[in-house]
Amino acid sequence: MTTSDNAASDSAAADNAAAAPGHSLVVGLHHLQLAIPPETEDACRAFWVGLLGLTEVPKPAPLAARGGAWFRGAGIEIHVGVTADFVPATKAHPAVLVDDPDALAARLTAAGTAVTWAHDFPGHRHFYVADPVGNRIEFIAPDPAA
Repeated sequence: MTTSDNAASDSAAADNAAAAPGHSLVVGLHHLQLAIPPETEDACRAFWVGLLGLTEVPKPAPLAARGGAWFRGAGIEIHVGVTADFVPATKAHPAVLVDDPDALAARLTAAGTAVTWAHDFPGHRHFYVADPVGNRIEFIAPDPAA
């Protein structure tokens, strides 16, 4: 067998492994990026750090020049990236796992953020908010009563 035959065989094996039922090459989610308009990083910091308790992490220098910010917490990383022709995502959204949706909803409400509870996801309690720039964000937790 030649080197090119080995490469073709390895490629076919990788394709078959990826297609095999019950086998996934996906192992997790590294980060989620949300678009924001220019000059709104501070409002996003107040939301993701001040209200939600994430920590801002430094962006690498080549990326920092583009604006935006990165936020990290236990099991989650959110990047906000500046987009000149920004339009808020009002349907597509991240669903962020939380341990106490009632406490978080109360905290957000006290800070003036409108909370919209939903009751359409069996086995879960969840609500939606708009981030400071209008992006839809879902907060969700398994319902222990379910």
